[in-house]
Amino acid sequence: MEKSQITENADGTMRSLSNRNVQMIAIGGTIGTGLFLGSGTTISKTGPSILLVYLVLGIFFFLMMRAIGEMLYSDPSQHTFVAFITRYLGPTVGHFTGWTYWLGLSFCAMAEITAISTYIQFWFPNIPSWIIQLVFLGTLASVNLIAAKVFGEAEFWFALIKIIAILALIATGAFMMISHSTTPLGHASIQNIFHNFALFPHGSLGFISAFPMVFFAFQGIEFVSITIGEAETPHRIIKKAVNETLLKILIFYFGALIVIMGIIPWTHLTAASSPFVQVFKLAGFPAAAAIINFVVLTSASSSLNSFIFSAGRHLYQLAQENPENSWMHQHVAKISKNGVPAAAIILSALFLLITPLMSLTSATASVFTIVAGSSNDMYIIVYALAMMAHRKYRESTDFLPDGFKMPWYSITSPLTIAFFAIIFITLFFIPQDIIGAVGAIAWTVVFGGITYLHQRSVVTANAEQ
Repeated sequence: MEKSQITENADGTMRSLSNRNVQMIAIGGTIGTGLFLGSGTTISKTGPSILLVYLVLGIFFFLMMRAIGEMLYSDPSQHTFVAFITRYLGPTVGHFTGWTYWLGLSFCAMAEITAISTYIQFWFPNIPSWIIQLVFLGTLASVNLIAAKVFGEAEFWFALIKIIAILALIATGAFMMISHSTTPLGHASIQNIFHNFALFPHGSLGFISAFPMVFFAFQGIEFVSITIGEAETPHRIIKKAVNETLLKILIFYFGALIVIMGIIPWTHLTAASSPFVQVFKLAGFPAAAAIINFVVLTSASSSLNSFIFSAGRHLYQLAQENPENSWMHQHVAKISKNGVPAAAIILSALFLLITPLMSLTSATASVFTIVAGSSNDMYIIVYALAMMAHRKYRESTDFLPDGFKMPWYSITSPLTIAFFAIIFITLFFIPQDIIGAVGAIAWTVVFGGITYLHQRSVVTANAEQ
């Protein structure tokens, strides 16, 4: 699209993202290293019943996206769904959610930067981690500073590589199962999925622990909502992206998991190695490890690209919500000539410089693990607040009776909120997640209290003027 044809928003951002950009951003943001590297762990915990876990999580994420999509359809000018939390639950909750979500994005981005350096060192073990991290952070931050369209195109190709890898796995696996190929583990067949089937092969706790793992695998699907403010035809794209993206993701996940378990009996799968590498090696591709390493490298780069994009928009939103005479509002709530929140992107990228600094010492590794775990768990609270904001939207004058409505709202809305609460409770039954869950509660109490006192002082100061 020519620049002259691109619509400019009132705040100076450009509506330059096409439907294919938005679709790929949503798919790319959700299908990550969790599938390529972590699926062996989830399958080993639950066996074939992992498909049921993905289905249940998929349904509730779809309902959440329909709630967010309904609010965006009523006002597609917003750059982030957190804006609706501010509007319908108040500035205190919105401020708390915005900073919480921004920090969560930042810690996720730090994890991806760390992963990128590991993947590069697969080929170049002598290059220091901090150099790799600086190069990738600088490159992808620059991509985000150029224009939203450039970010969208980069994300399109990143996501396409992942999708090609998954389709190649599905095609290879389907051929092996149809031809009943013989492997060192037996015959490739769909029957392997049902052989020795048990709903709870490692007990009910193993099954329950798979839910948070798959929950975090779906984390990032809301990125589609962050692109709507810069999408070419927002109303059409909202409907198409929300309705189709989750279906495509479920197809990719289901297809990959069925093929993996059809070729490798699920009792042989462990967390030790990537199921993708195992399948391609059994199919006779000795370079499988290098190929999948390239795929997960692009996957981590894709996630980092999306995290920088999203973090920049959220920091921009937070700056806008600050008083006009504040430093944040005057210096960060700015849109560059390229139509991007450049100051917010740069500040977000500078915060991520903590990662290469941490790579110089191992002393902060355990602290980072705890903080990152807590921020991941905070996503559950953020999603629940988005659902509560949607309920307030339904009661407001903004509600569009003929809009893009959440299906069976009176039943599905409270069910979705209850489900997120259950997911959070399950964290306390999983030893490795307890610290993160407690950290998330502590963050909510402490930072929530600080936010409340800050907002109260702002209101008092405005009243005295």
